Amino acid sequence: MPKCPKCQKEVYFAEKVTSLGKDWHRPCLKCEKCNKTLSAGSHAEHDGKPYCNKPCYAAMFGPKGFGHGGTESHTYK
Repeated sequence: MPKCPKCQKEVYFAEKVTSLGKDWHRPCLKCEKCNKTLSAGSHAEHDGKPYCNKPCYAAMFGPKGFGHGGTESHTYK
């Protein structure tokens, strides 16, 4: 039985979501930065960890100067 990479508990077929080549519990597949629940295939990955595409992944790992000011310009440290 595969283990969830987040909680390390067994993932049963009825509760599994496959993403990043691993099987996750649906509630465990969350953005590492903002904790938003993600759906398989609709997020980005960095060092094997899931991130929401915007704003977290784009702000943390995308090109600097992301956005045009205001609410789209995020800088995480």
